[in-house]
Amino acid sequence: MIRKLNVFICRKFRKIFQNYLCKSDIELLKDKNFVIIANNCWGSEVYHWFKRPYNTPFIGLYLNGPCFVKLLSNFDRYMALELKFITSSDYSNIAPDYPVAKLDDVEIHFLHYKSEIEAREKWTRRTSRMLEESNMDNYFFKICDLNGGCENVLKKFHNLPFRNKVSFGIKNYASLKGKNHIKIVESKKNKEETVPNGVKLFKLTFLYFDIPNWLIN
Repeated sequence: MIRKLNVFICRKFRKIFQNYLCKSDIELLKDKNFVIIANNCWGSEVYHWFKRPYNTPFIGLYLNGPCFVKLLSNFDRYMALELKFITSSDYSNIAPDYPVAKLDDVEIHFLHYKSEIEAREKWTRRTSRMLEESNMDNYFFKICDLNGGCENVLKKFHNLPFRNKVSFGIKNYASLKGKNHIKIVESKKNKEETVPNGVKLFKLTFLYFDIPNWLIN
């Protein structure tokens, strides 16, 4: 009960003073460049908060955990490929009502796009913008347990040779001890089996994780 009350107060405070807190975080970050590579819309919320233009194609979409880790394991190769749109998903028997594409064997769900044309155009433009940043220390990678982010997937993610990585889930795993893995207890209280979607997860993140400090590196 005390935890629930504290969370309510913190979230209310953050909402009331959002403009001030946002401005303070922007000033703290100054002109530091960053590229967010996230498995869902959590990344776009980071850009909104810091009022930065998207310099990543990982906006308005999601990847299932196994595909996301596979893409990251050979990042340069996959990002050099062209999207090939498909009519069905390997993860569902139901045809999605939004564009779905593949980079070779990696499936990308363009959840918040109206057409293949829009998805391709924005993916291509934002990928070009991303590649202007060649320093991988300015790339920040995020995954969560939503959409197939099981323990094994999270382990593979943290074993990737990138400097800046964070994962979120409703469980702590012994195999992730010492890794930048954050347990989100609010989801468990709501009897969810995973963390919420990226937008909702971002709103909870400040309770656990200092994003500006992470990005300052």
